[in-house]
Amino acid sequence: MENAQLISLSKQMALQRQMDVVANNLANINTTGFKSENILFEEYKSPTARDRDFAFKDQILSYTQDWATVRDMTQGAYQQTGNPFDLALSGDGYFVVQTPAGERYTKAGSFQIASDGTLVDLSGNPVLTESGPIKFTGQTDDVTINADGSITTSQGGRGKLRVVEFADPQALEHTGGNLFTGTGANAAANTRVIQGVVEKSNVSGVTEMAEMIRVSRAYESLSSLMQQQNDLRRTAIQRLGDTQA
Repeated sequence: MENAQLISLSKQMALQRQMDVVANNLANINTTGFKSENILFEEYKSPTARDRDFAFKDQILSYTQDWATVRDMTQGAYQQTGNPFDLALSGDGYFVVQTPAGERYTKAGSFQIASDGTLVDLSGNPVLTESGPIKFTGQTDDVTINADGSITTSQGGRGKLRVVEFADPQALEHTGGNLFTGTGANAAANTRVIQGVVEKSNVSGVTEMAEMIRVSRAYESLSSLMQQQNDLRRTAIQRLGDTQA
């Protein structure tokens, strides 16, 4: 395969990956606490040959490579719900939940009470306080969760939600849904808990649709270019065959 086709193919593969990210953003436009993602690209230069017997020096070829996925950590809009177990975080902090695979971190604060009284997320994972999962007994309409995460009821204090921050949130690994895993969790110092609201996704539908159209057109343009290259090669081979005949 010629170099021009390889370069075009590398760009198409990167665009396909970018389309996957854009589609995922659009699919989560209504997901509580979701952070939109973007692709970082880098120039990959082909290595040069070490053999010095060639008449001319190797020409460096530049390919496109998707290097990493980054999250837009800007705050999403708040939506008032009035539900005492709907919580949002103002700041860079994360809630901590206990999953079968271990502790996970999330921005999605839509919580509920399980049948046994345990506070869980929408997937049934227990929400952790500084002393572990928390269970409520009796009426739960008098629950107050303060800005520091401390929980009080008519029966008194019930503990404090575990909220953590990371020095580098981009280093967190997405494990599916709104859950992340990572190391270096520290007790939140600059995050405030807001009760009765949820943080909506920060995905901009208009921006993502425009990006999807741009990526689609770029992909189609490369496909057309590669087809033209194939046509030129076919014509050259035919003419060469006619000449030799």
